[in-house]
Amino acid sequence: MTPEQITLVQDSFAKVEPIADTAAELFYNRLFELDPSVRPMFKGDITEQGAKLMTMIGVAVHSLNNLEAILPAVQNLGVRHLEYGVTDTHYDTVAAALLWTLEQGLGPDFTPATKDAWTATYVTLATVMKDAAHAAEA
Repeated sequence: MTPEQITLVQDSFAKVEPIADTAAELFYNRLFELDPSVRPMFKGDITEQGAKLMTMIGVAVHSLNNLEAILPAVQNLGVRHLEYGVTDTHYDTVAAALLWTLEQGLGPDFTPATKDAWTATYVTLATVMKDAAHAAEA
């Protein structure tokens, strides 16, 4: 990720944070629309799960200038996702739901450069999670 991409992600997330509850609701509705089979993976209160999701995204976004600091937590998250039955294909669905949610929340501020920056961020973090999960399975 380039410094410009990090700035785009951080600046755009600052615009999403005030509508975090709505963004989380949009995200999960879209995720379940794209792949209804993932719904049973979410056993608890989806509103609470949404708050956790937005907090986690916030921590990641604010740590983009120092990814090494959060890598162990990201790796642990990837390993924990194994317990829920998450597979590599689920990461693609999550990416689609996330980008769609950002587009809805940011409107015209979701420029092609912003989309590319978010895609780079997601791919970076998802790759760390998947690699940790694969290592744990081996």
